[in-house]
Amino acid sequence: MDKPLKNPPAYAIASVDHALRAASMLQLEGGLTVSQVAERLGVARSTAHRLLAMLVYRDFAVQDDDRVYRAGPVLELAAHSQSLVSRLRAAALPHLRRLVDTLDETANLTIRTGDTARFIVSVECEQALRVSSREGMVFPAHRTTAGLLLLAELDEEELTALYAAERYRDRPGERPDQVALRKDLARVRRSGFAVNQNRSERGLVAVGVPVRGPEGGVPAGVSVSMPGARYDSGRLQELVAMLRAAARGIEEDLAG
Repeated sequence: MDKPLKNPPAYAIASVDHALRAASMLQLEGGLTVSQVAERLGVARSTAHRLLAMLVYRDFAVQDDDRVYRAGPVLELAAHSQSLVSRLRAAALPHLRRLVDTLDETANLTIRTGDTARFIVSVECEQALRVSSREGMVFPAHRTTAGLLLLAELDEEELTALYAAERYRDRPGERPDQVALRKDLARVRRSGFAVNQNRSERGLVAVGVPVRGPEGGVPAGVSVSMPGARYDSGRLQELVAMLRAAARGIEEDLAG
């Protein structure tokens, strides 16, 4: 039986449609300039520029030095198993919701792709002052709680290759200090958890633990994020215990 034709929604939002089409073009066709995107979408150049700027902000696109836009880390998900990401999301969501209900802080599940960490699930708390959802966003792995947890799983050879100087030839400022990074990862390995204070965002504190896969390895990290003003270091072990319980629940659901 033929699939029914897709009809546009009754209340279509043109700006959302334009952004989605621009993202699809970047993913399927490669690099495009602002003028090319504007022509394809039939919008003003200024409108195309604003759309692309938002895609860059949300990591759906990156801009080269020659002002050409290309697919960003979010659109490069194919490098990571789609089925695993889907399973992780489904397994984690109820446990993240329970964490939020208990702690009233935002909870996240994050994976690593190369030297970046990507938030694949984020559940916000209800407090007026809170860490907003990071779902879909990408950060340098060494600047996030879960990123540190996942980097700590790499051996010395893998870590050296990942942060080889030649990979950062065009962006030397993005390469982390290798001595400091190894000290951080050694601390994470000893403790079994990671604490992020002001690494990814000023005024933010996050605590996380690893989530182990049914066949070994650590495919993700689970964390809670909060404003630094609410963080109490005296509760760290309590937070870690709750996160470990959530991680075990995710692991059991993944195995099942």
